[in-house]
Amino acid sequence: MSLGDAPDRRQAALRAMAHPIRLQILSLLTGAALTAADVARELRLTHANASYHLRNLLAAGLVGQDGEERIRGGVAKRYRYDAVRDQVTGADAQRALFASVANELIRRTAEADWSVGGSMTDAELWVDPDVFRKAYDRIAEVNRELHDAARAPRTPGTVRTSTTIAMFRMVEE
Repeated sequence: MSLGDAPDRRQAALRAMAHPIRLQILSLLTGAALTAADVARELRLTHANASYHLRNLLAAGLVGQDGEERIRGGVAKRYRYDAVRDQVTGADAQRALFASVANELIRRTAEADWSVGGSMTDAELWVDPDVFRKAYDRIAEVNRELHDAARAPRTPGTVRTSTTIAMFRMVEE
């Protein structure tokens, strides 16, 4: 599903993504299918709160059910997010998403391990359209590679990272 499929679906998805906890949940569900209990433990939420946010994300079509697990006589649903599949389309939707992500980036920088450094580029550049397209395609490929490599939180041999990629053409004035 593309988030540009239907205006009401897109609006529901944007509302769901406007909450910072839900952005964190989407990040967690990129690496692995998790239950509400898994999400609650990782984000230090109550189980009820994690379930509430997952229901909102599911209703908005942002996460899908990815199996079930029997736990103490009950059944726990596992949820998964496919960040590469769910691309936001439409100018208003993309602006809203970028603003939400900017706020999430502020939260993440407070938890950064600056001893290992970081990398960032922020610039308005004038470049040849072919150069832009080639760079855009390479960055999109890196985006897919990172999402495909994502694992469940605290998987041995992994490191926690913050990866934010924002690239778009500007309107010429």
